[in-house]
Amino acid sequence: MRGTKFIFALLLVFVTAFVRDPDKRVLYIIGDSTVRNGDGSGRDSLWGWGSLIASRFDTTKLSVRNLAIGGRSSRTFITEGRWDRILQTLKPGDFVIMQFGHNDAGPLDDTARARGTIKGIGEDSVTIYNPIRKMKETVHSYGWYMRKYILDTKAKGAIPIVCSPVPRNNFRDGKTVRASESYGKWAQEVAKAHGAFFIPLNDLIADQYDAMGADAVNKFFPKDHTHPNRAGSELNADMVVKGIKNLRKCPLRKFLK
Repeated sequence: MRGTKFIFALLLVFVTAFVRDPDKRVLYIIGDSTVRNGDGSGRDSLWGWGSLIASRFDTTKLSVRNLAIGGRSSRTFITEGRWDRILQTLKPGDFVIMQFGHNDAGPLDDTARARGTIKGIGEDSVTIYNPIRKMKETVHSYGWYMRKYILDTKAKGAIPIVCSPVPRNNFRDGKTVRASESYGKWAQEVAKAHGAFFIPLNDLIADQYDAMGADAVNKFFPKDHTHPNRAGSELNADMVVKGIKNLRKCPLRKFLK
């Protein structure tokens, strides 16, 4: 009986995620554990900003679907078929907010995750044997995968919004370590090159961290230096909203409360 209830619960989650209200536009959110931690219910006191942001929108007019999942990179969110399932329901006028980068720096072909991407935004690629999927796979750059999200979204008539990855709880000389020369920079470059909106989330949050100081920021991170608690994720969600408000030509602004 317990197993049957569990399977029913999983089916209910799947149906809720992919059956849409025909009268509403949809905001799809994709990313890693800093966007949705675990099942999104705050277990172990850890949250992602995507699990908290719906309350900032008028959900009588916009459906908010946080389909981010922990442990995924810009590459594995695609290779696991998660992006293809979103594309099946993505409609003209919908929105896709994407935030990847935290897991892209890992190895390309290790036996634990095999989720890394080539650094940068180039067209270079490498063919590896993926020990997780047990098959050969052509691995591309971080920018290549982000381009795919952007171009696929635009091809559906939907609106892509790229976020630079949220900063970790790392301070150097009293300042937050930023992704200005890595994934933050690359996310911005790809968004600009392909006509996507861009939210400098890494900088927006880092500015807040710098003003608060390391001791105050430490209280946001009960487990490690990457995954914030509810208070930290509420701040992150507020900075996403600030970023949306700064996108003067983005129609998502009109759905904010």
